Formats: sequence, C-alpha cells, structure tokens
Amino acid sequence: MAVDCYERKEVAVVDDESPQGVLLSGEANVAVRIKLEREARGWSTNALSDRLNEAGFEMNPSAVWRIENGKRRINLDEAIGFAEVFGLDLRNLVGPPQLAAQARAMELIDAVVDAFRETQRANAAYTKARDDLDAYLVEHPDLREEADVMVSNAIAEASTKHLLETYGPPPGKGRDADPTNET
Repeated sequence: MAVDCYERKEVAVVDDESPQGVLLSGEANVAVRIKLEREARGWSTNALSDRLNEAGFEMNPSAVWRIENGKRRINLDEAIGFAEVFGLDLRNLVGPPQLAAQARAMELIDAVVDAFRETQRANAAYTKARDDLDAYLVEHPDLREEADVMVSNAIAEASTKHLLETYGPPPGKGRDADPTNET
C-alpha cells in the first residue's frame, strides 16, 4: 500500500500540472533529481552505480533504476552518497527538481532565506534591547527624555549613513549632503 502512495507522488512530481506542483516530498524530488543528474552527465545506471561504489556507497545498477523510477525508497546514507557523487549539497538534491537543477537559483533562494532569518533574529534582539531599556527607564523616569533623544538621534544617524552608503546622496546633492562626512 505504501508503495502505491509513493508511486503516485513520484508521478505528481514529474507532472507540472499537479495541484501540488513541484513542492512534494523530498524523497520523490530526490528520485527525479538523481535521474536528471545522471542523464545530464551522460551516465548509465551502471556508471552511476560504479561511482557510488567507488565513493564507498554500495549500490547496484538495479537499485539506482528502482530509486529513479519510484520502485524503491532511498535512505539518508544513500542520498548523501548521491549528493557526494554529483558534487551537490544535500539540500539541493532534495529540492524541487525544476529549481534544484538550477544550482544558482538554489544558492540565491538559500541566501534570501538566510537573510530573512538574520532579519528575524535582529528584530528580536532590537525588541529585547528596547524592552530592557524601557523597563530600566520605568525605574528611572528622570532619564527617559534624555535616553529617548539619544536613541532617536543614534537611529537617525545610522539610518542616514546606511541610506547614503546604499543609494548615495539625493539627486542634485554632492558629498556635502552627507552629515556624517568629516572631511
């Protein structure tokens, strides 16, 4: 029964018209990707099997064919072996074949996701720092006005510096427009 479900998944990965699109299970993606990578290199299942065996991952040509065609499941060690033989990152191997075949797209997607995660961590750190300052200022209300001005000025200066570094001075303004320019 499980084999039937797996076979349907594999077919759905190849069928771009499926309602689930290419974002199916990693295992089905790997099966499609292995076949794509093998064929792109002009390797037979025998040649791929030989390379896997040389790399220390025992697999016969029949097992390669069965994995590619959804007749056999792949375990993690085998997936690592395929990734190594193909010179791919394991994340790239399990991604949707239409994207994963474009290694640069996967690198850029990873960079976007990593940057988003960094932004989330930075936002959490900012919120904690602001909450800590606010809690301190509740205990020391005589410092609030001066602290708020210092925070506002420092944030404005950092924002201005970042904008100037990123976009340059506003149109019609030279380097003199940079209030942080000390030359």
